Amino acid sequence: MARHRPSSTTFQLALRDVGKAYDGRAVLDRVSFTVRPGERVGVIGENGAGKSTLLRLISGEEAPDGGELVVTAPGGVGHLGQTLGLPPHSTVQDVVDRALSDLRRLERRIREAEAALADASEDELAAYGDLLTAYEARGGYEADARVEAAVHALGLAHVGRDRALGSLSGGERSRLALACVLAAEPELLLLDEPTNHLDERSVAWLEDRLRSYPGVVVAVTHDRSFLERTATAILEVDLRTVTRYGDGWDGYLTAKAAARRRWEQEYQDWLAEIGRQTELAEAGARRLAASVRSDDRPRTSGHRRSHEAGLSGQVRNARERLHRLAENPVPRPPDPLRFTARIGGATPSGEDAAFGEDGVFGTGGASGPHRGAADPSGRAGDGPVPGAGRPGGLRREPGTGLVAAMDGVRVGDRLKVESLSLAPGERMLVTGPNGAGKTTLLRVLAGELAPEHGTVHRPRRIGYLRQELPAACSRRTVLAAFAEGLPGAPEEHAGRLLSLGLFSREDLARPEAVLSVGQRRRLELARLVTRPADLLILDEPTNHLSLTLVEELEEALEEYSGALVVVSHDRRFRSGFTGTRVALRAGRLVTAA
Repeated sequence: MARHRPSSTTFQLALRDVGKAYDGRAVLDRVSFTVRPGERVGVIGENGAGKSTLLRLISGEEAPDGGELVVTAPGGVGHLGQTLGLPPHSTVQDVVDRALSDLRRLERRIREAEAALADASEDELAAYGDLLTAYEARGGYEADARVEAAVHALGLAHVGRDRALGSLSGGERSRLALACVLAAEPELLLLDEPTNHLDERSVAWLEDRLRSYPGVVVAVTHDRSFLERTATAILEVDLRTVTRYGDGWDGYLTAKAAARRRWEQEYQDWLAEIGRQTELAEAGARRLAASVRSDDRPRTSGHRRSHEAGLSGQVRNARERLHRLAENPVPRPPDPLRFTARIGGATPSGEDAAFGEDGVFGTGGASGPHRGAADPSGRAGDGPVPGAGRPGGLRREPGTGLVAAMDGVRVGDRLKVESLSLAPGERMLVTGPNGAGKTTLLRVLAGELAPEHGTVHRPRRIGYLRQELPAACSRRTVLAAFAEGLPGAPEEHAGRLLSLGLFSREDLARPEAVLSVGQRRRLELARLVTRPADLLILDEPTNHLSLTLVEELEEALEEYSGALVVVSHDRRFRSGFTGTRVALRAGRLVTAA
């Protein structure tokens, strides 16, 4: 897990014009940056952008195709991903020993030197002292204690050292790898999504551990709270290059906002200059035409020829300037994401808002309200009494209209909801552990999954974003996929898609099947924001998106006036969420948070 590179006593991490390609496709191109001693660097970017590739290059697992990469870390290089390569029959102790391999080698050399101390020469005694100094500098005396502390903090106290890796869950293996690489305490620590598989308590411990880490940390992550609390610098991987931002997460956001303002100002200046030069050209042309028509002086007059030549030059100069402006345009900044709704709230009479046949779009299917055959109430199509039977004291005042409702819904052992209702404009965050039934609840509400029992009412227009997108097999283009269901030819909607800034013009003709997961997520997001919806149902909406796009998504949801039901493990998203919170445990709504 750790790579010892004792070529220098000074830490160095520098890349200059580094490139890496796979099967002829460039992943990183002309990447240049440096990391200074003591920094904690967060690496961000969409899935597939090249973040993990960057870590593998730095760790030495892969070699760059070009450029210069300098990694000098006398205290070793530790990479989170390396331990997981051990075979299933390896034990937990094997993982620990591999993580501490540098220290174990030092221990063996110390024991060998100690065995020869009785007859040691002066030089051998000095070498023995150097070994002890190096061992102490690497924290060798505390290494096993660090392993125990990390194992306990990451929820692995129950895992014995003789357990085989094959008997551990994926989450346990990931946490074991993290505990071991932290215990090894290499001078350069490389982490790939370290908060995955951790509960909030473990994440808090990890953040405290990294803030006091004695070396350099480079961590790939999508966790904004983690970045906010640990990172001193940000590396953004985008469009095959890497941009460095100082001052941590807040500095990154400030720099991106400033860049956006500069872009908007440059675009406005470009438009203004086009308008000014167009007016100059048109005014000059009008004056020249008027001069030609004038009979005040003979056309052979030197003054008249000079005057007309000046006007002609003015028109020519303005047109040349317009030509240069057209050849070097400033692209229009993308429009902010905006979700739209057409729901008006409660009816004047105070009765429930009308339900009807669904118009589900996004990644979900469409279906009408479901009524299980075993439901004896005979109330199919009738909305339940607002707030009746809602858990945790969640009640609706009499007369409040409803956007959606569930009554007596059952889906096997996965979901049992006695009553749930959603008012116009209500925002609901559904929480609960993995396997609690959150995704099943959303699928039923969206009309994608029919309950075995009970009734479900939903509005006509629903926007539904799945947690995991199905495999893309379609050869239709990005533009055709975006325009599906919209009136007119796909080409008529190209401008609207481009205005969102989620795809370039070249992307529009790409087959949907070749898109990365992040690009497919952007395509579904583009469909959501361009179709009015009375109810948005979002399952882990921040997954697979760049963090700047996540920030923009949050702003769009804050301004959305329709009803919203969302499931998210994103700590930053949840901490800033305003609205109703409900929790699921074993498929049941048990409390309001």
